[in-house]
Amino acid sequence: MPIFSLCYSSSSSSSPKSWILNGLAVGAAMAAVLGARAYLVRSGRFRSRVIGIIPARFASTRFQGKPLVHILGKPMIQRTWERAKLAATLDHVATDDEKIAECCQGFGAEVIMTSESCRNGTERCNEALQKLGKKYDIVNIQGDEPLIEPEIIDGIVKALQAAPDAVFSTAVTSLKPEDAFDPNRVKCVVDSRGYAIYFSRGLIPYNKSGKVNPQFPYLLHLGIQSYDSKFLKIYPELEPTPLQLEEDLEQLKVLENGYKMKVIKVDHETHGVDTPEDVDKIEQFMRERNLS
Repeated sequence: MPIFSLCYSSSSSSSPKSWILNGLAVGAAMAAVLGARAYLVRSGRFRSRVIGIIPARFASTRFQGKPLVHILGKPMIQRTWERAKLAATLDHVATDDEKIAECCQGFGAEVIMTSESCRNGTERCNEALQKLGKKYDIVNIQGDEPLIEPEIIDGIVKALQAAPDAVFSTAVTSLKPEDAFDPNRVKCVVDSRGYAIYFSRGLIPYNKSGKVNPQFPYLLHLGIQSYDSKFLKIYPELEPTPLQLEEDLEQLKVLENGYKMKVIKVDHETHGVDTPEDVDKIEQFMRERNLS
């Protein structure tokens, strides 16, 4: 089950200017929380309308045709869709490829065709949301996680519902030592209140010895996230940022523009499919646990 961080921290400064700015920031945050609570009391519907969308692209630079690769007899996109359907949120598949659309329609998924100009899954989900023409508060995005637990999907939605100052929520799990220097395994660091500080393909934090510290709880980012739907419309209009381009991580554009991300830590044994070698690892994992 997801573990939510509920601890708070405070800081002080000898500079009057920084103290005033700190006070304004705290006051604004408190106002946002109180306003959200008042809204909850009045209607009970704060960010209550949720839709799940799975963005699927055929022309991946690292693994072309990845959504259609078979994992123990089923296309990966089908396994991801089946796991998502076990959560409380319904889902659609957004794709720009007819082969993926045909495959998804074959196992009963609702498909929304999107343009090839979408630069990442977030932009693809935004276009799909606009084509649906219905109002939602949260867009829950399932990525390349064919064995994701439904509780994690629901957990990140609840995290965003409980964090009115955040526009994005996601999940992390413990990083395995063997994945410490794998650039396909995205690492994350969070603050004491459970908000993301940074994501990187490199090991973070990186200690001066240059080695993995077996005592440190490194975090692995899972490829699943939820967005506030109003922010999702803004996201494509934001210019690419230096850190986003350097790391090739779309979530960094959110942080670089000053928006907040809520992070939950979960126990999750498997990970996403980033390379062809990952398929063999997941199939071995499923065989060992008699998963069909």
